[in-house]
Amino acid sequence: MERRIAIKQMALAAGGLLAIPGWANAWTKTSVQISYGILKQSQAETLAEVVDTLIPASDSLGAKGLGVPDFVQKMIADCYEPAAQESFKKGLDTVDVVAKESFNQPFLTCDATQRAAVLQKLATAPEADRKDFYSLVKNLTIQGFTTSEYVMTKFLNYQMIPGHYYGCVPVPTKAVSQTK
Repeated sequence: MERRIAIKQMALAAGGLLAIPGWANAWTKTSVQISYGILKQSQAETLAEVVDTLIPASDSLGAKGLGVPDFVQKMIADCYEPAAQESFKKGLDTVDVVAKESFNQPFLTCDATQRAAVLQKLATAPEADRKDFYSLVKNLTIQGFTTSEYVMTKFLNYQMIPGHYYGCVPVPTKAVSQTK
C-alpha cells in the first residue's frame, strides 16, 4: 500500500517539474492572446487609455505599448467571477460618464491632464464601486507592467536561472598556499 502512495507522489512530482518552466517565464503579448473578449470594443479602447494614463510611455515603453490592456482583460476574464466581471464592465462605462460630467466629452477624446483628473475623481469618489474599480485597474496595470518581459529583463535584470556556473576556471598558482 505504501508503494502505491510513493509511486503517485513521484508521478505528481515529475508532472510538477515538467510544468515549472511554463510558470516561470515572464508573460509576453503572445502568451496572453485573448481568445474571447469579455469587453465591447468601446470598453476595450477605454481600458487601453486608462492603462496608458496610469503608466504612460516616456523614454521607455508604457503600459499600453507593452500590451498591459490585454493582460488586464485576460486576468479579469480568467481569474474573476462573473459578478466581478460585470462590475468591471460597469466601471469602464463609469469612466466615460465621469469624463462627460467633468469635461463634456468622452474619456477617449480627453487630453492627458483631463484623463488624469477623471481617474483622480474615481479614486476619491464617495461611491465604493468607483473606488474599487479604480484600485482593481490600477493594481492589475502595475502587476502587468512590472511582470512583463520587457520590464523584467531591461530594468529588473531578471534571469530565469541566476548564478551561472563556470566549470573550468584556471586557478593562479600564487593563490594556492603550501602547507607542510
